[in-house]
Amino acid sequence: MSTNGDRAAELLAALEERRDRMVEMLVDVTSLESPTDVLEAQLPVQRVFADALEARGFTVRRIPGRRTGGHLYARPSARERGRPGQLLVGHTDTVWPLGTLSAMPIRVEDGEVKGPGTFDMKAGLVQGIFAVEALADLGLEPPATPVWLINSDEETGSPESRRWMRLLARNVARTFVLEPAFGPEGRLKTARKGVMRFNISVRGRAAHAGLDPRAGASAITELAHVVQELHAMTDHERGITVNVGMIRGGTRPNVVAADASAEVDVRIMTVADGEEMRARIRGIESVTPGTVVQIEEGIGIPPLERTERNQALWDQARQAGARLGLSLEEFTAGGGSDGNTTSQFTATLDGLGAIGDGAHAIHERVTVAGMVERAALLAELLMAPVDF
Repeated sequence: MSTNGDRAAELLAALEERRDRMVEMLVDVTSLESPTDVLEAQLPVQRVFADALEARGFTVRRIPGRRTGGHLYARPSARERGRPGQLLVGHTDTVWPLGTLSAMPIRVEDGEVKGPGTFDMKAGLVQGIFAVEALADLGLEPPATPVWLINSDEETGSPESRRWMRLLARNVARTFVLEPAFGPEGRLKTARKGVMRFNISVRGRAAHAGLDPRAGASAITELAHVVQELHAMTDHERGITVNVGMIRGGTRPNVVAADASAEVDVRIMTVADGEEMRARIRGIESVTPGTVVQIEEGIGIPPLERTERNQALWDQARQAGARLGLSLEEFTAGGGSDGNTTSQFTATLDGLGAIGDGAHAIHERVTVAGMVERAALLAELLMAPVDF
């Protein structure tokens, strides 16, 4: 009888045999530029992934987008009803504008694939495709049915696909997010900060700055007080940061400003911290006579916390890694992903994508050896018992 160690070795060998095909597919999909804001650019790269999934026994449904390039949902064509599910999550959109390839061409050299969108995160999707292929070819049946959601709006916070993410996450036992790993050692992301956004508006009273300045009430003066109060809320020890990233105000140098505004980014580690920060920011009051402060909350992404079920999934990953000869480490990411959403409903492990560097940067690249290892790790995790 074969052991889990035997299975891991078989999977690693099977994926090593697929190394060149993985690279070929990554080059193909990276050659299809797919910036988030060019909706029609999503279709060609989605077609490649849809065809790949269908060739591996999945039924693929395209979910049309209203303000996005649409999304893909896939499930096995033959599946046993009543079995739990496990969700694979990734995105086809990138931050790179059309035409980037002319200045930043795809290159395969020195054991790496370099180019825009390789690391974040088309390599992760390729790894997932070959992980399920290897399982099927070795006759290995996962204990939970793998289903996929591949969206096209993650780089802008998944405003349209988030509802599909929530729906699926509520109905699966666990979620694996194929976002890039962190650092050259490929740390998995077991926690991510949540994101809150606020718009601060100050209304004052205009007056001539030279003739009658006391008749005015400066919105800019009041906003300066608000900015200082906001930045004082940062608490690095608790992982809470508050950043006023944009300010606007006034009309002319010789006019006391009647209006001013700021856009604020808040990062928090826990839902409880988010509630606390919401109350503190909404409690800001004007200190400049004649001015009024208005606060509106914008986009919000909950944190991916180290919950008991998430930690149980991390423990399974460490065990799977050990069977593959990998020593895995964990990491807390300052930015959000779709894992922040799925974690509210089911066990979630993030950072299962490529090992490399340069997300959103001109040196973006992935290691080919890392693609093989991480595809094997994902395949092992898909085979892990569903016991939480």
